[in-house]
Amino acid sequence: MPTPSCTFCTIVEQPANALIVHEDARTIAFLSRHPEVDGHTLLVPKPHHADIFSIPEDLLAALMTSCKRLALHWREHVGAAGVNILHASGAAAEQSIFHFHVHLFPRFPNDGLHAWPSLPRPTRTREDMHAAFRLER
Repeated sequence: MPTPSCTFCTIVEQPANALIVHEDARTIAFLSRHPEVDGHTLLVPKPHHADIFSIPEDLLAALMTSCKRLALHWREHVGAAGVNILHASGAAAEQSIFHFHVHLFPRFPNDGLHAWPSLPRPTRTREDMHAAFRLER
């Protein structure tokens, strides 16, 4: 169900408002309005789901299938040497549009992009994290 105030729902309902690079029955991909790199693409499920916590697994799988299809296209037809996929869920993760989406960044040799963040070191040991965070079997 589209959410009227959602930027991405508006694009799903009115695709002429975006530069669409791929679309299928469940997903849509379009160039970013504010690209960070050449080919910066957003992939969005057509139904509104706010984040990773609410998107159904089959729809997430469909979105990743579209992401792979675009990554292959970038490599085979545009000459990208790789891709980065970026996703944020929740305000604490710096999500700015609360409609699930991923950013696909085509990568080219010597493009100057450093996508791996410089993060603070964890305060727990690996063993403590394992004990605290592993899924129950």
